[in-house]
Amino acid sequence: MSGFDLPPEHELAWEFFRATGPGGQHRNKVETGVRLTHLPSGLVVTATERRSREQNRQAALLRLARRLADLNAPPPPPRRPTRPSRAARQRRLEQKKARGRIKSWRSPVGED
Repeated sequence: MSGFDLPPEHELAWEFFRATGPGGQHRNKVETGVRLTHLPSGLVVTATERRSREQNRQAALLRLARRLADLNAPPPPPRRPTRPSRAARQRRLEQKKARGRIKSWRSPVGED
């Protein structure tokens, strides 16, 4: 399934239900919604966007595999705090002062 490892079948609990929304009589009458639970982690995913139960099953499996891959991914490296240099702080202050001078030239329109 496009590069994701699927969990073994004995770790999955399938539940089928009636999905609501557009789709007409077929969708309202047949239990095409899929709720998939990964028992070891307690992770639950649902798929209700298709009118076909099999297509929703495949979508739920893919979602679960992606979520498990995200959970098992290594954490990002810790961020190292950095400070702006003295020259960068000075430039920023000069730019702010210049902008303030330009704004100070503005004046409200006088009332007649």
